[in-house]
Amino acid sequence: MSDTSPPDTVADEFEAQRDRLRAVAYRMLGSHADADAEDVVQEAWLRLSRQDAAALDNLAGWLTTVVGRISLDVLRSRQARPVASYDDRLPELVVLDDGPAPDDDAVLADAVGPALLVVLESLGPSERLAFVLHDLFAVPFDDIGRILGRSTAATKMLASRARRKVQGVEPPAGAAREQRRVVQAFLAAARHGDFDELLRVLDPEVKLTVDTPSGVVVTLGATKVASGAHLSAGAAAQGRAAIVDGRPGIISWRDDGTPLSVVAFTVVDGRITDMTVVIDPARLALMNLPHPA
Repeated sequence: MSDTSPPDTVADEFEAQRDRLRAVAYRMLGSHADADAEDVVQEAWLRLSRQDAAALDNLAGWLTTVVGRISLDVLRSRQARPVASYDDRLPELVVLDDGPAPDDDAVLADAVGPALLVVLESLGPSERLAFVLHDLFAVPFDDIGRILGRSTAATKMLASRARRKVQGVEPPAGAAREQRRVVQAFLAAARHGDFDELLRVLDPEVKLTVDTPSGVVVTLGATKVASGAHLSAGAAAQGRAAIVDGRPGIISWRDDGTPLSVVAFTVVDGRITDMTVVIDPARLALMNLPHPA
């Protein structure tokens, strides 16, 4: 039986693109689409295996458009056959390195957060595809138009209409740096046990959600969150900055290199309003996290 898998070099290139492709699918499919996003990426791999990869001038661009096309089919299928979503589970987190990044990842860091994700889910499939692929991942309008079966001009109009809908939730320039500064202030205060400083950087109604092997644990209020902050600050301080669902985050590892935790922070007006922590080894193993440096 013949082997239709791409050669190892192409497989390596695909793996290098996996986080980016999952981010595209996740932004297209929404906050409860972690399984669907994985399926979309896997389908993209299967389609690549049937292609002559040597004939592709831009593998990354080809994969992005394929993931966009598959995601569009999923969105249209949902419209025809709505499915229920379950809000009592913690959705999969999309984790990207926060080191030197290409322009598209920098845009993702500054522009995509929880509020924007809510707006994206209110867009029609075609609007969403045009906005996500062009504005967040720099796919040319010509390529997007071919996916949608529309002219370049019509595709630009779709993206423009979607852009107007999300303008109200886009943070100002430099917001990511300011949010990271607030997170670092929180970690420093937690390490030193500075309770007053913790209360200063935590919103009074901050919500802490921890995904543990036993289930999800939620803590509400700055006083309670600050009281337990020092317990996890040491591990977080030794971790590496990351972009988690478009938010500032931290990845930490054990001494043997296995993931210890992923933390995501939501910062609004200079204060942390939400913290999501994953310490469940099973969930961490599914996240396709980067390896420790």
